[in-house]
Amino acid sequence: MSRMLPSLLLILAVITTGLYAGFMLTFLIAVMPGLATLPDEQFTAAMRRFNEKVPGPVFLCLFLGVIAFPAAVVVVGVGDGDTGRAPAIAALVCAAAGHLITIAGNIPLNSALARSEGGDDSAARTAFEAPWNRLHLLRTLLTLLAFALLAAAGAGF
Repeated sequence: MSRMLPSLLLILAVITTGLYAGFMLTFLIAVMPGLATLPDEQFTAAMRRFNEKVPGPVFLCLFLGVIAFPAAVVVVGVGDGDTGRAPAIAALVCAAAGHLITIAGNIPLNSALARSEGGDDSAARTAFEAPWNRLHLLRTLLTLLAFALLAAAGAGF
């Protein structure tokens, strides 16, 4: 069992990070461009509903797993020779940076948008949309890079 643990942790890290990266990429290339075509009232209402639903149990498992599994891989190692340790460390750094962007940037913007409900939707959208999209692009790129690095760790690069 102890020989299988590094492989199992790496598989879980790759799967979790891949699913999370896919979620982030979907928002970047499909959801946000689709919402961008909506009038202000519909855009702000839709984003408020997303922001209420996204932090559910499945999302939180992915959000936490993107840090926990790569961290476990770094601690336990990747396997024989640990050639994958450096990319696993880099993946963990990328994932942590993406989470910091989420916590320090996107979540406060989400909260401000929620507090603006019932007010001027045009002003709320102007304050939210462009900054949120910039931060989301950055965290998506970091998450995709983390996924690629974990895959490289598994391949022994």
